[in-house]
Amino acid sequence: MTGKLFIVGTPIGNLADFSPRGQETLRQADFIAAEDTRVTAKLLNHFSIKKELISCYEHNERSRSRYICDRIENGETCALVSDAGMPAISDPGETLAAECAARGIEVLAVPGPSAFTAALAVSGLPTGRFTFEGFLSMNKKSRREHLQELKDERRTMVFYEAPHKLAATLADMLATWGDRRIALVRELTKIHEEAVRTTLSGALERYGDGSARGEFVLVIEGAPRLEKTQLSEEDAVLLARRYVQAGKSAAEAAKQAAQESGRKKGEIYRALVQALDGSA
Repeated sequence: MTGKLFIVGTPIGNLADFSPRGQETLRQADFIAAEDTRVTAKLLNHFSIKKELISCYEHNERSRSRYICDRIENGETCALVSDAGMPAISDPGETLAAECAARGIEVLAVPGPSAFTAALAVSGLPTGRFTFEGFLSMNKKSRREHLQELKDERRTMVFYEAPHKLAATLADMLATWGDRRIALVRELTKIHEEAVRTTLSGALERYGDGSARGEFVLVIEGAPRLEKTQLSEEDAVLLARRYVQAGKSAAEAAKQAAQESGRKKGEIYRALVQALDGSA
């Protein structure tokens, strides 16, 4: 009989946030796969849980996934945990969940604390639509390319960031996007929990000296919706004539100019044809 995989969310700081169901799932599992067995051992000791622990982290997850799935197919139940928060969300677990899905193994979630949803909730920024971007690359070129791709993103954006990288990340965000509102939420549920609501320029002024401490969640407002400025008919026709001179047909030129000027295509086309006939 095939067992199951339980993906169990664990506290991100305050141990009182660990749900009774989460605790019971760890007690009932045949074994626990952990991102760092030393960290999880402390959690188990606090709740007086004794269970076999095996490691499942970034650099061994692929091989461990096969091993774990083999055991589950032989009837054992595995509980997967990360150091803090929900496994598979910017933490190990994605590969294991995919391997289980491919083998037809049942995967069940035991929800728990999640840093990005908690930070989003207290940010004071729009929460109806958002995009979670996780950690940015440590490579400067890759980080800047990622930010450039998000330049026109209108949804609220959420990132994780380490303190030693924060100043460089804020500088790149400001340079790429211009000044925007940001909430810097750090040390969630811990003693020194703090939410700083400011702008990118204000955040860089505060943390640019490298003094940041603790793990950060950055919640940043999306790009503003730009209102299309309507050109005069004369300017729109002039724009269309330039496209004709560049090799476009009158119809193509009128269409392109309409998209860029905010005026009607037919209006531009009629005036363009008249102007072209007059200059023939």
